[in-house]
Amino acid sequence: MKKLIALALVTVSISLTARAQMIVYDLTSNIQEIVSQAANIAKYIQMIENQVQQIETLTDQLDEFKHYEDLFGNPQSVALSTASSLLDDLKKTEVGQTLTTLEGSIKTSDAMLYNANGLFQSIGTTFTTPDGQIVTRPDAPFKPIAAIQKTTDNYLSVSTDAAARRKALKDQIASTTEQLKSASTDAEVQKLQGVLTGLSAALNNTDYEINQATSSALVQDIANRNDAQRQVEAQQQQQHAEFTEAIQKYGQTFRLMNAPTAFPAP
Repeated sequence: MKKLIALALVTVSISLTARAQMIVYDLTSNIQEIVSQAANIAKYIQMIENQVQQIETLTDQLDEFKHYEDLFGNPQSVALSTASSLLDDLKKTEVGQTLTTLEGSIKTSDAMLYNANGLFQSIGTTFTTPDGQIVTRPDAPFKPIAAIQKTTDNYLSVSTDAAARRKALKDQIASTTEQLKSASTDAEVQKLQGVLTGLSAALNNTDYEINQATSSALVQDIANRNDAQRQVEAQQQQQHAEFTEAIQKYGQTFRLMNAPTAFPAP
């Protein structure tokens, strides 16, 4: 308020000096005008001061953000080489197939020609009798065998793929751990820990894939054993029925004589 009064007095003094030669002078009106102008100027000065205070506040906040970034780092600027490898592994299509898919792709001829990369000897789709006749093997008995061979091959494919992936994932885990040791900001530490978690999960997933392939082979083997037992039971029932029927027919055809044999008189 003191500044406002002083400014008004100075303005009045200047105005009086400048208008000393005027014949008509309205002192009250001029003083009111000067006071109004001084009030406007004071409001403008206050507005400038408020803006300056806001700028200073924003500057302090910006300095705090920069200090925070210096301490914790900028997550966007942290680029990890192992992250892309993890994404590639996660997007990779699993080698293993479901048991339904495996059973749907069975070929009985594969069971006859199967040799497990030279481990076994194939039996062939035909054989030759001692008389020289070529006989084609029937397909039906080899279907369960082909299913087991299919699930075995599936397990071998999954285990081979898993072994290669496990080695690559372990190398990436080791590399990420080394980066974690030398991390200088909290943002880098957080990202590296996230990648380590993902790599560990991917490594565990390889075990799950192997377990699934193993389970498929075991389930198929159980199914084969169960079917074999079913066939044996069915065959025994059929043989029992056939034997009972044969005995009945034999009894009807060959009846025992229950009357004494009569011999002619001499």
